[in-house]
Amino acid sequence: MCRLLGVVARESLPLGELLAGELDPFLALACEHADGWGVASVTPERTLSTVKEPARADESPEFRRVVRELTTDSALVHIRMASPRLPVVLGNTHPFGDERAAFAHNGDFTPVDCLDVMIGEEALATAEGDTDSERFSLGVRLRMDAGIEPHKAIMSTAADIRSLATSSASLNCMLLTPDALYAYTAHDPHSEVMTRRGPGFFSLNYRVATDAVVVASTGWPQDPQVWTALPEGHVLEVRRDSLSAVVHAG
Repeated sequence: MCRLLGVVARESLPLGELLAGELDPFLALACEHADGWGVASVTPERTLSTVKEPARADESPEFRRVVRELTTDSALVHIRMASPRLPVVLGNTHPFGDERAAFAHNGDFTPVDCLDVMIGEEALATAEGDTDSERFSLGVRLRMDAGIEPHKAIMSTAADIRSLATSSASLNCMLLTPDALYAYTAHDPHSEVMTRRGPGFFSLNYRVATDAVVVASTGWPQDPQVWTALPEGHVLEVRRDSLSAVVHAG
């Protein structure tokens, strides 16, 4: 299981300033989620840039450099707890994608290859690694490339997983494009993970301010007077041009 953090702001700032209130408590979770980190951001040229490393974020000089030097108005940060049997290597490190979109997932589903027929051999050949998360990403991108709106692409791919997988603890994910940040939450309340972790472990919360919208996994205190829980099975869309935050029902 992993942790997700995303932001869209009115002004471009260094990542450490952009997430000044969230980055330290988020990074404290790396003691458990120690199997890699990744940062995707929107560039001034309206493309996606991704930096990632199969290393513990709070012990990584490269992560500290990115926090200090990366300047953007929109970013997605992921720290990984690898699923059993999936190696800690660069190809399995989130986010996945290219200059058009970046995708990160918190959860798992089995069998890992349940989407393969839908994705097809050509798209599978582009995979960097062998995770279920990257297959989720490829399924979303195929739909987007076919002209489906990103929030609908996420929900329809998640529906495919639920119908084809034998189990799925969580399908929580974030998608960053040059136009918007998207966050989706859906989990199995009866999964073994929920039994161990308790209610709220897979919640995604967001806070809306005049200068930024931040979306985050749980793991540190998030004041309910400030943070709003994203409803189960819904997608939050935060537009870069207006900072509007719209919740799409499933």
